[in-house]
Amino acid sequence: MGEVLREFPPPPMDGIVHDLGPSLREICAANRSDEKQQIQALLQHAGTSLCPSFCDWFGNGAVGIHFRNADRSVLSKFLQVHPADFSTTKLQEMIRLMRQRHFGVAFKCYCNFHKIDSLSSDDLHFKMVIHVHNDSVFRRYQQEMRRNRGLWPLYRGFFVDIDMFKLNKEKAAELVKDSNMLLKNINGSDVSSSVSDGLADEDANLMVKLKFLTYKLRTFLIRNGLSILFKDGPSAYKTYYLRQMKNWGTSTVKQKELSKMLDEWAVYIRRKCGNRPLSSSTYLNEAEPFLEQYAKRSPQNQALIGSAGSLVSTENFLAIIDGGRDEEGDLHLDEEVIPLQPTPSAIDTVPKDEGLIVFFPGIPGCAKSALCKEILNTPGGLGDDRPIQSLMGDLIKGRYWQKVIDERKKKTSVITLADKNAPNEEVWKLIEDMCRSTKASAVPVVPDSEGTDSNPFSLDALAVFIFRVLQRANHPGNLDKASPNAGYVLLMFYHLYEGKNRKEFETELFERFGALVKMPLLKPDRNPLPEPVKVILEEGISLFRLHTDRYGRYKTEPSKGSYAKEWAQWEKRLREVLFDNADYLNSIQIPFDIAVKQVIEQLKDVAKGEHKTPETEKRKFGNIVFAAVTMPVKEINCLLNEITEKEPKVKDFLRDKDLENNLRKAHVTLAHKRSHGVTAVASYGIFEKQNVPVDVTALLFSDKSAALEVRLGSVNGEKISSKNEWPHVTLWTAAGVPPKEANALPQLLTEGKASRVEIEPPTTIAGVMDFY
Repeated sequence: MGEVLREFPPPPMDGIVHDLGPSLREICAANRSDEKQQIQALLQHAGTSLCPSFCDWFGNGAVGIHFRNADRSVLSKFLQVHPADFSTTKLQEMIRLMRQRHFGVAFKCYCNFHKIDSLSSDDLHFKMVIHVHNDSVFRRYQQEMRRNRGLWPLYRGFFVDIDMFKLNKEKAAELVKDSNMLLKNINGSDVSSSVSDGLADEDANLMVKLKFLTYKLRTFLIRNGLSILFKDGPSAYKTYYLRQMKNWGTSTVKQKELSKMLDEWAVYIRRKCGNRPLSSSTYLNEAEPFLEQYAKRSPQNQALIGSAGSLVSTENFLAIIDGGRDEEGDLHLDEEVIPLQPTPSAIDTVPKDEGLIVFFPGIPGCAKSALCKEILNTPGGLGDDRPIQSLMGDLIKGRYWQKVIDERKKKTSVITLADKNAPNEEVWKLIEDMCRSTKASAVPVVPDSEGTDSNPFSLDALAVFIFRVLQRANHPGNLDKASPNAGYVLLMFYHLYEGKNRKEFETELFERFGALVKMPLLKPDRNPLPEPVKVILEEGISLFRLHTDRYGRYKTEPSKGSYAKEWAQWEKRLREVLFDNADYLNSIQIPFDIAVKQVIEQLKDVAKGEHKTPETEKRKFGNIVFAAVTMPVKEINCLLNEITEKEPKVKDFLRDKDLENNLRKAHVTLAHKRSHGVTAVASYGIFEKQNVPVDVTALLFSDKSAALEVRLGSVNGEKISSKNEWPHVTLWTAAGVPPKEANALPQLLTEGKASRVEIEPPTTIAGVMDFY
């Protein structure tokens, strides 16, 4: 931004009165009666440099506005034509897959009126907008990328200009031959390096999403905190916004500045509105004047707030940048490439005199009781000296949560495992109140699932939960294979979560409690749910809705209502269908010991205040350069010390290298954008932040470089492979020699210009998959 302002300086503001025209609000207010008129007025005031023509919005007068939408058959035609280049081939592949899988994606086609004069029977020019309706599509698409590493990444929006044209017979035959060869190469993974590099260049930065602090302040800290401020008061609001800033890794200095401003905002708006909550749709009418007045008090306030009702002086902005002022602690120049991950300035360790409540927003059969037993039996607990107690809901008579409160008041520093399903906001609010009254923090543990458009749990997850329940015997809560209405009970719990998709569910829990632990449940590369299982579950859901529409929830047991016969038949067929598909239902589950290990690791991080909830939707491939397994430098240095003790020539070679101090970072490159393309880099997204075992097999060195030869292990049963021909960890290069020259060590070895020392048996070191 600073460079742009220096290269294109605006005219001086001092002494000159500029007519900046009406504001966006004034324009909309003056044209409120007609949406088309409103859009046209906004475009006119934007100016011709931004909008030289209205045809993209309103069509071309010659052909009429009704012709704006292209014929629906255009998409089918596009998928049938022979691609003229690699990008078109990949786009066709992407669209075909999403249509075949019935993903919630719209492909909207519009005539390209900029090329209206070219419209003919032989040519067709149109614009396509690929609109992803639901965030769950990204999760499902990631699974497809795992199966097909050549797929293009799916971003939030694609806007594509497409030209279809006819050729004479000779030219067409030549193009068909070329495109068929291209498809053969792609399907056979034999794409030339020039094509791969071309894709990397084309696809490297399709999308940039920036959320500036000034935007986050208004949207997340002010708007999203309104309900908490008016419902629970300033203290709860302060807890909310401090938690948000902690999640962002906001510096201590910036937190103090924002807290001062937000505390004033809370007093101001509550005094003005009283007990009448401020609407989130109109909050800016109140927030902007407040922010404008706050900004005028000092240059520091102005820099914090940004533009609020008036322009910010360019000179002031440049002075901030040139003065080295760091808005968020991330403007420091760094010569090295660092991992793309949040780095809080300090670890907020949970005080040991505070307690921790671990609770489970889940469904019967999600393995919470089995998990609690494993946590209790874990040596060392959650990594500190606080005692752990588990309270199983099925064994406690009376009001369960009141019992938890009573037990916590006896000893507030205990870690409480609340072994009971906590399915709704009423329970979550109760847990929040319990945290305040018993001096504790809380963390939800949820089964990981893709969810549906209106439920955080998928049908696959529901099938597994019911299947597990129907295998239980002598359950203390009498919900097992002997229960005649087990399926109905599971459907009842499933519908307690109805109305929230997965993202909304996780976001609300995270915003309430500041952390979220995910328990692995289903393998991401599983086959689709068998049709009989899907059908029997959908029948049950339909029957449950009929039942609750007539009787309401919990009021009439299924065996006593007018649908008693239908329920009995459904329960019988449910058991038959699930046990007929037992092999499938067993095969799609992540092994319990792996799930337990990952949950305990996350809970230990929560106990230490270091936990960051793993992201399942967001992928930041646009500005990523390469994917790699980050290696612990300390363990590598220990290994080198062991080798030097056994190998004199290695000791002589490393004598003047001082790797103890000079080797600060180490990694095994998996794929590089320039060499392998952004698609190859993005394909490792499913393994991000996963631990990867790495076997170190040899040390190779020459007068210009040194590296460890490695063999990569597996993650969740899937082998990790590097796109590099020789996977290695670069240890050292001579002055002026770039690190990539270490790739030449095997060739130098064959030429007698390098040495190799075998490490037998290989040493295994655990690394972490990162993007850089």
